[in-house]
Amino acid sequence: MAEQQDDATKTEEPTPKRLQSAREKGQVTVSQEVKSWAILLGAAYGLVVLAPGIMHGVMATALTFVESPHAISLDVENMQEALSGLLLDIGWAVAPIIGLMVVLAIVANVGQVGFLWAPTKIAPQLQKISLIKGVQRLFSLRTVVEFAKGLMKLTAVAAVAFGLVFSAMDDIELISSFALGQILDRIQLTAILLTTGTVAVMTAIAVLDYVFQRHTFIKQMRMTKQEVRDEHKQAEGDPQVKARIRRLRMERAQKRMMAAVPEADVVITNPTHYAVALSYEMEAMGAPKLVAKGADVLAQRIREIAEENEVPLVENPPLARALYASVELDQEIPPEHYQAVAQVIGYVMRLKGELS
Repeated sequence: MAEQQDDATKTEEPTPKRLQSAREKGQVTVSQEVKSWAILLGAAYGLVVLAPGIMHGVMATALTFVESPHAISLDVENMQEALSGLLLDIGWAVAPIIGLMVVLAIVANVGQVGFLWAPTKIAPQLQKISLIKGVQRLFSLRTVVEFAKGLMKLTAVAAVAFGLVFSAMDDIELISSFALGQILDRIQLTAILLTTGTVAVMTAIAVLDYVFQRHTFIKQMRMTKQEVRDEHKQAEGDPQVKARIRRLRMERAQKRMMAAVPEADVVITNPTHYAVALSYEMEAMGAPKLVAKGADVLAQRIREIAEENEVPLVENPPLARALYASVELDQEIPPEHYQAVAQVIGYVMRLKGELS
């Protein structure tokens, strides 16, 4: 009941981060039917393309036992040697088909999940050897579904195989009169029919099973609304932490700004609501630079520091407001304010006696 309630609350599709985390743990969409289909495909290719050459090799080896059985020595040593040679020849003959089936099984697995290394998936876990957990898995809904799916697959394959083979059974009573080559050809044809029919059925089963496994996996990976919010919070950072960092940065910026006020050439005021400190070096700067600005309490503090360090204060409310709104710290003033600022700078320089 608790598990059903938990599933009911998981209404959100899994995020890319959730899927990536699951992949790192080895939790991915894998269909065993796709691998079975790939193996059968390799077997079908082997029977159609490679089997004729294999049959000739097997026939050459088997002819000695079928056509000249009297020439074979029946003592134990010779029989062991003959049978060993026969099995070795058959093994070498069918090795290409087996190798192809193994390669296709690997390709099918890699094609589904890519190259994946997940040590946690193969690490020993105590809950996997728990008797209670084992019984629960044995009678779980997933086990029932897998059993029903296997039963349906077996039934479908058996029905198709029976239908294909039944039509080839008409002259089965005549097979005793066939030569060995004819018998092997007949066996090959029957095997091709069976494999082709099985591959056709398995293709449909593999597609349906992969879609089912993908749907089941995505359903298991679904998240609650709270989990999605928590993940976004982790990705973007805790708002409280971000606010604290922003506040610390502002405090540091204000300290640097206040430290620049004593070196300013002039402070333009509103006179009480805004204060803007400008610095200008005729030979080094193309235009005056804003080194500090503030409103209300911060503006009052800038004026106090300026007075303490004998920095000239000039009242020009329109210019103070305009510079406060349009110029950032450590930026030169824009051209539209050149004339007004030049008048202020000229006035300050005349006060200092730098201009005649």
